[in-house]
Amino acid sequence: MDAGEALAPQKHNSPAKGKGRAAQHAAQPRQIWSIATVDALPLLLAFAMASGAGAYFLAPAEPDFEPVLLAPLAMSILIALGRRFLLPSLLQLCVWLAFGAALGMSSAALRARLVAAPVIVAETGPVMVEGWLSEIETGAKGPRLRIDVHAIAGLTPETTPKTVRLTHRSRLEVSSGRFVRCWGVLRPPPAPSMEGEYDFRRQAWFEQLGGVGYVQGRCRGGTLGAPDGILPDIRMKVAAFRRQLAAHVNIAAGDRAGGFAAALVSGDRSYMRVEDQVALRNSGLAHLLAISGLHMAIVGGLVFYLMRRLLACIEPLALRVAVQKPAAIIALAASLAYLILSGAGVSTQRAFIMLAVVFGAVLFDRAALSLRSFAIAMILVILLQPESVMTPGFQMSFAASGALIATYEAWTARRSASDKVLGSFSYSWASLAVTSLVAGTATAPYALYHFDRLAGLGLLANLAAMPVITFVSAPAAAAALILTPFGYGDLGLRVFGYSLEAILWIVQTCTEQAPGGLSPGKQMPGVSLVLFSAALGLAGVARGIWRWLFVVALSGPAIWLWIAAPAMALHWSASGDVFVRLAGGEVHKIRYIDGDGLSPMRFSTLEPSGLCADWPCILDAEIGRIALPRPDADATACHPRADAAYELVPHALTDTGERSVSCAEPVLWSDVVRTGAITLNTKGAPSKRAAPCKARPWKPCGVETD
Repeated sequence: MDAGEALAPQKHNSPAKGKGRAAQHAAQPRQIWSIATVDALPLLLAFAMASGAGAYFLAPAEPDFEPVLLAPLAMSILIALGRRFLLPSLLQLCVWLAFGAALGMSSAALRARLVAAPVIVAETGPVMVEGWLSEIETGAKGPRLRIDVHAIAGLTPETTPKTVRLTHRSRLEVSSGRFVRCWGVLRPPPAPSMEGEYDFRRQAWFEQLGGVGYVQGRCRGGTLGAPDGILPDIRMKVAAFRRQLAAHVNIAAGDRAGGFAAALVSGDRSYMRVEDQVALRNSGLAHLLAISGLHMAIVGGLVFYLMRRLLACIEPLALRVAVQKPAAIIALAASLAYLILSGAGVSTQRAFIMLAVVFGAVLFDRAALSLRSFAIAMILVILLQPESVMTPGFQMSFAASGALIATYEAWTARRSASDKVLGSFSYSWASLAVTSLVAGTATAPYALYHFDRLAGLGLLANLAAMPVITFVSAPAAAAALILTPFGYGDLGLRVFGYSLEAILWIVQTCTEQAPGGLSPGKQMPGVSLVLFSAALGLAGVARGIWRWLFVVALSGPAIWLWIAAPAMALHWSASGDVFVRLAGGEVHKIRYIDGDGLSPMRFSTLEPSGLCADWPCILDAEIGRIALPRPDADATACHPRADAAYELVPHALTDTGERSVSCAEPVLWSDVVRTGAITLNTKGAPSKRAAPCKARPWKPCGVETD
């Protein structure tokens, strides 16, 4: 180090590396990776584990359990041999990646068997369901009650699900934590409607949710006490406290934003208006509803900041102990309490694990936010909840966090080498804009794949909302907590409610300006999503020009495959709804008949169209004419318009299956019921028909075929 470097001021709490050296390091072609090998291995292991877990869930058939379970052991032996005999680094890296993939796959296979629980195999008639009400969720048709089952009439203990979810359409007169008795109709968790969509049935298996349905009449309170066992009893008491807290916050925070405040404080969304939830999704602020990384970071970070300042004022302690360590322990305990209080959902557990890694790094004098901490958090989540790899929450949260950590590491290095990084903008405002832009860009492929749309003004909504959340909402919530023992907590909650009213105003304004969001018009292929994910991961660990080369080399083929893929032309879902792409390219939703399945998630915002006011309904679609006869018409009668390319048939054919040759090519409701949906693409070919069933733990054969 020369004298000039020794005397250089240390700016922005980051080490001075010498101005002008960033470009020099980036130009060295042999330094492709931005982190040392000891840091790269955990990150590559995390990516490999995610790939292995994803491969298990996407496999067409259940792999043999014993080879999958023993594969990580075999790979670990190969790693040890490679180090012992000094094999080439590239070969050792390949073995390390294979170990990660095997570990992720074995974790998923093992957990799929550990959580095995009975599932309803067919729709039941009205039956008496008895159990403890553990959670109340918001639903479009009424509150959804999640019940820990005690008994179901007509089912033996061996066939009784552990948990069911019932939609309550009448006025709700029971509360969480109570024993309830409901007359309900149950059916198995539904399969996804379209290929590549989120599989609710698979997620229900891992949540031990064995049936869904609806309540006939109202649920009534029962006389049975708390469930047996200490942990179930504590769980019900926490559920009852959460419900009481949500009810109090809902009133104290005001009529307009009370439900929003209750959802943020307790995780209970049942008091929140459905239209507000839809507006949050359309404006790109739906992440505010999920108790996840943002909420955990605010709670943990605020407690850590306050406790660090408070402990620093205690001179005998501050002179003997690094105050950030006890502050980290207290913040971790507060985050754990928030985890339990908010219901400990999957996204909340994932956020807590990541926060625990951050505070653990503080305790052991490591960098709190680094790609290594990010990798450790991902590894722990995959080991504990491998099924979350397939969820939008896992993919979007880790994509955003990884991209932000990589961006701020590069930005910190840049700030140490230059006086200005975004011109005359202050660091606070520049970081707010960069955070919103980077997080939105990193999560865009996953939003397009799972939801087929982007919020048109999502960046603007986040830029406007995040200062309110950070500088008003979070301090107001903390003030409410501090003032509660003195009887003035409602004052803080009212300010909290005012700040959330401002958020809802921002949401409403952005939704009105961009009501439909941005949609590409066709489903992204799964291969494209894998390529986008690989591009994002490599961009995070590469440096200089290499990160851009990786992004272009992988994103280019992903976009080409997406453009070349055929679009959906007609989809008849198990819900009975028909989705048709007309000749102009616009998709319309037609409520045709009543079914028991799900509509596609990507079309969840579509309102029913008025195209079919008269019957028969003839539509000029992109694949030709489509005829919809009257839903209650005689199925054996030919449609009068024989020039229609396709005709939907809402009832079964005759016993012999005969049909006049003059009729259009039929699309049968019986096939929809059997396969879960019928989809025709723009090439006119069906993309989903009956196929031999290959059983998975969450998809038994002989009951339903996909």
